[in-house]
Amino acid sequence: MNSVTVYLGLGSNVGERLTNLVWALEKLGASGVLEILDCSAVYETEPWGLTDQPKFLNSAVKARTTLPPEQLLGLAKTIEQAMGRTDGVRYGPRPIDIDILLYGDHVIDLEVPNLQVPHPRMAERAFVLIPLAEIAGWVSHPTEKALIADMASNVEGSKDVSYWGQIP
Repeated sequence: MNSVTVYLGLGSNVGERLTNLVWALEKLGASGVLEILDCSAVYETEPWGLTDQPKFLNSAVKARTTLPPEQLLGLAKTIEQAMGRTDGVRYGPRPIDIDILLYGDHVIDLEVPNLQVPHPRMAERAFVLIPLAEIAGWVSHPTEKALIADMASNVEGSKDVSYWGQIP
């Protein structure tokens, strides 16, 4: 398989949030199957869905891989579990969340494993679009047919996303 450029979203709101993001990024890079190309700054964001929980730190990652999407999802889930993520309340607190936002320009909808790419609700989520626009603003969303930068500048909730710092 040829390599494909992928974009991942990272989020954490439990424990040492920045440490969790750094650890997840290191594990992704050390996997041997994912080459990290770029990483956005870190943004602090209000929780989405279930709002009675701590704020999140979010970042976006650009990488290259030869993994098929199902195996990339498996890698993400393995890292999440290694960091203590368990199945719990939907949209609830978590030490780490690793989402596949874009997988090249592919549109993927698999029931098993539960995988939808582009991430199904990213067009509504400032906490996804703002970090992603920093490293992929010129990329066109495969189904929205809009540039990520344009989507980020028009997304509701952008006032709730604040620059927090860089990943060391």
